[in-house]
Amino acid sequence: MSPMMAILAFCAGFFLIFAINYAMADVAEAHRHRYRMRLEQELRRRQQELARASVADRDLQMATAVGMGNLIPRRTLKERLRDFLNESGLAMRPDQLLVACGAIAMLAFLPCIFIGQNWLLGMLLGFAAAPLPLAYVAFLRKQRREKILSQLPEAFEMMSRTLRAGQTMSQALQTVADEGAAPISEEFGFCYEQQNLGLTPEAAMQDLSLRTGLLELKIFVMAVMIHRQTGGNMAELLDKLSRVVRDRAKIRGSVKALTAEGAMQAYILMALPPAMLAIMMVMNRPYAILLFEYYWLLVGAGVAMTLGWLWMKKIINFDF
Repeated sequence: MSPMMAILAFCAGFFLIFAINYAMADVAEAHRHRYRMRLEQELRRRQQELARASVADRDLQMATAVGMGNLIPRRTLKERLRDFLNESGLAMRPDQLLVACGAIAMLAFLPCIFIGQNWLLGMLLGFAAAPLPLAYVAFLRKQRREKILSQLPEAFEMMSRTLRAGQTMSQALQTVADEGAAPISEEFGFCYEQQNLGLTPEAAMQDLSLRTGLLELKIFVMAVMIHRQTGGNMAELLDKLSRVVRDRAKIRGSVKALTAEGAMQAYILMALPPAMLAIMMVMNRPYAILLFEYYWLLVGAGVAMTLGWLWMKKIINFDF
């Protein structure tokens, strides 16, 4: 084969592979777009069902009174757990969370009974393992709240632009729900659907602040309520709220940077005893295994470490 024919064959093969790859990429992109549209429709359908259920389960007069700040009902443990799960974004009921805690406790308890035949150690390990699902939900809740907090300034600016275009507050909420990113789009979309299904704007926004538990959203809800009673430039108010949230985020970042050394010391002090025990188990196992015969010392050390951790966490974390 001549060099020219080899070059032409190579180019033909290259362009054939490129065309096939381009066509497959186009088909895959179209498939992803259809899948994304179905996900958005399913998410909106679920938001409507949740909003309908929330409206159906509550007394509208009671919800309106709560939204206007005239009544603050006492919340039961089930309601607090439900709010805790809603803030984490998990599709789980309070009873399922409690069942998960019980299952984790039994998984820690049963091996001590059937293998070690030590009831006291099993009970201690069970009580220690039971809060693990709650800790996991608390971690997800913290991550989700921080993400919502980082999205709030952009959401307020988007609402401000919508209001300046002559739209209403409900349409501004819908704009954030349609164009914003999750999870803030989910929360604002839920609030919008609640208003469509008969809940008053005050009650729907009050429920928004209760679901997220963020001080910035509580300030936003209070500002909207005052604006509805007294009037004013809502678009300018949202711009100011956006700047306030950004300034608070800067202060929070500065506080986190200044307390990073204390947090690192806390992590190191918490990790040293288990790390030293693990090293001793590898280097001199007969010497280290004697400690497990006096497991109440390990329990006391764990309790003291937990109290110390809570104390250091209280020192390096504060509200402003």
